[in-house]
Amino acid sequence: MNIQQLEYLIAVDKYKHFGKAAQACFITQPTLSAMIQKFEDELDVKVFDRTTHPIRTTDVGLQIIDQAKVIIEAVNELKNKANLLNNILGGTINLGIIPTVSSFILPTEIFHFLEDNPKILMNVKEMTTDNIIKALKAGELDAGIISTPYDNANEFYQDFLFNEELMIYSSDTEANKKNTFIVPDELNVEKVWLLEEGNCLRNQFENICHLKENRLKPKNLDFLASNIQTLVHMVDKVGGISILPELALNQLSEEQKSKVFRFKKPFPYREISIIYYKPTFKQKIIDELGSFIKNSLSKKLNFNENPKDYVSIKPQ
Repeated sequence: MNIQQLEYLIAVDKYKHFGKAAQACFITQPTLSAMIQKFEDELDVKVFDRTTHPIRTTDVGLQIIDQAKVIIEAVNELKNKANLLNNILGGTINLGIIPTVSSFILPTEIFHFLEDNPKILMNVKEMTTDNIIKALKAGELDAGIISTPYDNANEFYQDFLFNEELMIYSSDTEANKKNTFIVPDELNVEKVWLLEEGNCLRNQFENICHLKENRLKPKNLDFLASNIQTLVHMVDKVGGISILPELALNQLSEEQKSKVFRFKKPFPYREISIIYYKPTFKQKIIDELGSFIKNSLSKKLNFNENPKDYVSIKPQ
């Protein structure tokens, strides 16, 4: 019996499919099947019922899987403690990030953090806030980066990362040039492009403005974007307006930046934090990642120039 076999057991239990589990473990299906068969023979137990589709974990197997997870967790904790004793920041961390943040900090702050800490293996997933919270509770994630405060996240520990101004991206540049600042009540809310349901940035836009159905959208088109880049393209090609987080400006061309306008004071902003279920042996990585992002963005965002000019927009 070895640690790899336990990891394979957990993977098959998760995916209920030998092929998918093998793919997730980066090995061939025959190798994975042989390793699990060897484990079952050694312990004289049947962990999986291979006659069902999807594969079913037996009653005995469920208990074996639970114990395997405890062992894997203990091994990871041992590795982390060894790294700490050697003054090395290392280990594996599973991180969930909401899509309206990941696009802007993943290729910058997070990449730079990993370059500085090559002993860390980070698994990142783009997920909605609700799915991040579910995954944290299920132990599938170690931490999540979301917009806060969030009512359903009260049971989690939370570390503040940054405050980010919310702006307007509009195709009507001539009209907007008359006034650098946009008054929410004066927006043509019938020309708004929105993100899909469940996205906190959509909720924040709805909290700022009273929205109606987009008249620019064909009557036979049901469309809601899943990312900011899609909204920008829709405004560029079709017209209308959308909301834009400040960090998105770094990925716009000079022509596109001319379509960005600020709201009238007090400027709306959103708070971004890293949350985690409980302090664990991975706490050092979470703390260092949070500090790195916070310090990197502390002088880059408008909010830090004069916080009194801003008003928080909650994600719910």
